[in-house]
Amino acid sequence: MPENSPPFSTAVKLKYVKFGYRHVVDHILSYFLILITATAAVQLLRLDLVQALFSSISIIIIIIISTAYFISKPRSTYLVDYSCYNPSKALRSPFSFFMENSEMIRKNKRKSLEFQIRILERSGLSEETCLAPGFHYIPPKLTMEDAKIEAELVIFSTIDSLIEKTDLKPSDIDILIVNCSVFSPAPSLVAMVINKYKLRSDIRSYNLTGMGCSAGLISVDLARILLQNHPNSNAIVISTEIITPNYYEGNEREMLLPNCLFRLGAAAIFLSNKRRERRRAKYKLVKIVRTHKASDEKSYKCIHQEEDPEGNLGIKLSKDLSVIGGEALKSNIMTIGPSVLPASEQLLFLFSLICRKLFNRKWNPYIPDFTKAFEHFCIHAGGRAVINEMQKNLRLSAEHIEPSRMTLHRFGNTSSSSLWYELSYIESKGRMKKGDMVWQIALGSGFKCNSAVWKCNRSIETPVDGGPWEDCIDRYPVHIPEVVKL
Repeated sequence: MPENSPPFSTAVKLKYVKFGYRHVVDHILSYFLILITATAAVQLLRLDLVQALFSSISIIIIIIISTAYFISKPRSTYLVDYSCYNPSKALRSPFSFFMENSEMIRKNKRKSLEFQIRILERSGLSEETCLAPGFHYIPPKLTMEDAKIEAELVIFSTIDSLIEKTDLKPSDIDILIVNCSVFSPAPSLVAMVINKYKLRSDIRSYNLTGMGCSAGLISVDLARILLQNHPNSNAIVISTEIITPNYYEGNEREMLLPNCLFRLGAAAIFLSNKRRERRRAKYKLVKIVRTHKASDEKSYKCIHQEEDPEGNLGIKLSKDLSVIGGEALKSNIMTIGPSVLPASEQLLFLFSLICRKLFNRKWNPYIPDFTKAFEHFCIHAGGRAVINEMQKNLRLSAEHIEPSRMTLHRFGNTSSSSLWYELSYIESKGRMKKGDMVWQIALGSGFKCNSAVWKCNRSIETPVDGGPWEDCIDRYPVHIPEVVKL
């Protein structure tokens, strides 16, 4: 032990001093109101009790109600800013390059190659989507070491961009959450970030795995809960999916789909409950809802990881994905609707449920007009079929669904980070104004449907410097044909 280390007893005392300081500061308003109440009680004892009671009763009631209100009132969660990983053009993966790699891995498997070509032709992806550095070797390098290289590339680049945009110091980060579903190394990704940026030793850190493309909003909800319990704090959420070790090398069609759709991406989100961040924050969190639909085996295995008969590990996408996603969305709507919809839409929705219960259970419940509550929609860019199903279920226009389609086209399925690429698209188009409401809808394994509602805190000027759309936003939106012949 170093000679200058403080004695154990001194360290323990210092710990309790810090705890006491934080407790007093965090509850200073409550203590202040209690002090006022006690002072008023002392004054009552000095005066004639009956006269004082009648003259001061209203003041005491107001003080008690105010104390209860401030203690129970949830703290606001602000989205100060966020960054999305913008891959280098050197990592671009045209369809011809993708198929060349596939041919090397699947020699003499013509049917699998033809199936992948058909998927790419109908995927809605462009020739500009990117794959990790390991895929650019011949043959591809898909080892754990290459996966770590991909993780460091997307996560560190995104955090660096966020720090540059916000002037956030690593010492100011109180909470760190990293979500990545199918790559969970030891030491963890969150430990990798802490070591890289020399974050504080008392930081509250969480590493979430195995939660699919909906994990980004699960992380935001976890950050919200932690911020409720730790006043005057900053939280960083990192959402990504590391695809290098999860490339499927077999021939089962439902497991080949993710190979064709998943691409390189990540997002870092800066959340805070500090009042001084309110002025510069982009958004305020209004509501977050998590729905987990796993009532039967079909729902549970809608998206999951498994081995094929040859022992190849991969992610399997069920053909029922779109339908089950729509069912999970309906459950989510029933929870989030009352919080955001105008009274007229809520009454229609309630009336349809009553009629369905009393007269005909086969009636579909009324789908509210969510365009009356939201100006913008960010729906997980999981694939063309998923976007089509969400558009149909929510009865949205082509303009409302545009951010999702364009994100899928330009960046592919970036898993849990796709919602932030979509939000950046809206901002880059100059469409985000103060007071606008944004609905983010994430779909993922299990089957999960998670929603977050944000209110724009200030009008966002264009151009959005350094964003992922910086070098291409003028070209969008583009027409995406149903089939691109390869």
